[in-house]
Amino acid sequence: MSQDITPSNWNELIQILYDIPKGHLNRYRSDFAYRGLANASWKLETSLMRLGGDYDKIEGSLLRNFVKYAEPGALQADNLWGKLAVAQHHGLPTRLLDWTTSPQVALHFATAELEHYDKDGVVWCVDMNDSRQDLPETFWDILRNEYAFLFTVEMLGFIKSLEDFDRFYQAGEFILFFQPPSLDSRIVNQGAILSVMPNVHLILSDYLQQRPNLYKRVIIPKELKWEVRDKLDQDNITERSLFPGLDGLSSWLKRYYGPGG
Repeated sequence: MSQDITPSNWNELIQILYDIPKGHLNRYRSDFAYRGLANASWKLETSLMRLGGDYDKIEGSLLRNFVKYAEPGALQADNLWGKLAVAQHHGLPTRLLDWTTSPQVALHFATAELEHYDKDGVVWCVDMNDSRQDLPETFWDILRNEYAFLFTVEMLGFIKSLEDFDRFYQAGEFILFFQPPSLDSRIVNQGAILSVMPNVHLILSDYLQQRPNLYKRVIIPKELKWEVRDKLDQDNITERSLFPGLDGLSSWLKRYYGPGG
């Protein structure tokens, strides 16, 4: 893959991830969304796809029953995208993908799974600004009217069902990034962003490979993973900070005091 960049050490890795030019406000603000994976060979497949079988036929049933059985007050009552964000946040298989605005948070997810330390990891970096090139005009109008860079669930509220959203596929493939509601400190601390595509069968990595101007992949060699992991721990980019609560604390302690490389 021509878009792959492989650093040989920590300094090169950070330099590549933070190679952010000044923008129109004369500030060093990245337009990229980042997603870290423990194995560089994995595609950008959704949790719904990973169910296998006729996953497309059960998407509606999964969300419908999630909404039906959720405890009162747990969901945004009339907003499809708020419901999807909550469902994704709590582990329901959906067509959404999790991203972050933070390169170091992406590095955490690329190095958190010790069982994959025999494989190269990867951070996918997608230019959210340039990725809007394929958006249908309806979505462009919303961004212009709101003077917005990213969609919110409220801005997407005119789409009442996934079937309504999938009708936009008639105009071609596109990726749409949106901000989830700040449901809890986990979403805030992770700098969370979500992506969605207008057909449940679309694989984002396949889409991106046809548009090399939209992305790069930063490979984390397996030989570098322990150094990256230890330096992230030193910077407090850990399960304890990214997953506040006893579960995140326990995961961090289990890994931190476990065997090293």
